[in-house]
Amino acid sequence: MSVDKKPTAEHFPSEVILKGKKMLYDKFYRTGYKVVLGLNDAKEFLKDVPDQSVMLVVTSPPYNVGKPYEERLEFRDYLRLQKEVIIECVRTLDPRGSICWEIGNYIEDKEVFPLDVFFYKMMTDIGLKLRNRIVWRVGHGLHANLRFSGRYETILWFTKSEDYVFNLDAVRVPQKYPGKRAYKGKDIGKPTGNPLGKNPSNIWDIVLRDWDLEVWDIPNVKASHCERTIHPCQYPIELVERLVLALTNENDTVLDPFDGVGSSVIAAILHNRNGIGVEKEKIYSDIAFQRIINAINGTLSRRPLGRPICEYPETKVAKIPAEWTNKNLESF
Repeated sequence: MSVDKKPTAEHFPSEVILKGKKMLYDKFYRTGYKVVLGLNDAKEFLKDVPDQSVMLVVTSPPYNVGKPYEERLEFRDYLRLQKEVIIECVRTLDPRGSICWEIGNYIEDKEVFPLDVFFYKMMTDIGLKLRNRIVWRVGHGLHANLRFSGRYETILWFTKSEDYVFNLDAVRVPQKYPGKRAYKGKDIGKPTGNPLGKNPSNIWDIVLRDWDLEVWDIPNVKASHCERTIHPCQYPIELVERLVLALTNENDTVLDPFDGVGSSVIAAILHNRNGIGVEKEKIYSDIAFQRIINAINGTLSRRPLGRPICEYPETKVAKIPAEWTNKNLESF
């Protein structure tokens, strides 16, 4: 299936979106519903999800930084509550399934606590195995004045066992030197790279350079991004699409316990997977509901997977102020 193919009724013969505080998952699985969207607390919601029914858990949880939708907790309490949710997620996970936890940094009294360090220990303590620590470099965010401005987040990809789904061919990127052939040795004259493309690196950039095609061109949702909603920490659909394509097969189920405005569920249904999402804030759940409907109908405004970053012509780029030129700086 093309990465940008719009879903049709053929792909979703019984798509139904449910909302409410009490979800009946036996009904969901028995009738073949493709999408479930719940308005509830994550831990309470997850209690009704059957064991080993999910192939991919993917989310970007609250960072405990005091956003409007989260109550700031003492750091240890925050980690404890996150672990309780993760334990429930692991219970729902298929033995061949994966968990991808997209996180940034926690700031307390001007000190930085890299959350991936704490989550790594938490997840390995409960038996998960780390497969990749993916660095997603973002181009926009708040500027700092007492440290360098933060411009990256991390995705921790864990599996439940040694036998896990990994569809590398679905996410290969162009070779750096396509068509290159060996010039000596036993393979002389043969292609030196996989004709389907190469394995992406574990650094996903927002800038796709002609000389560095291994990075994944995924801008964060800021400014004039076509997917932008009122959610302050929304992540792009295509960030999840890469994970859905690589770590699940068609008709598998993708779960997001902190679904926000629905990006994870949307990424799932765009590629003929089932989607389960829960969000405790009604304002975001309502937005997710409408975005999912639009995705099913093929009318959702979104950035297609793999589209290069727009490069503005020189006439559109701000000019360097005259007072910043070397000649004028000599007077300082």
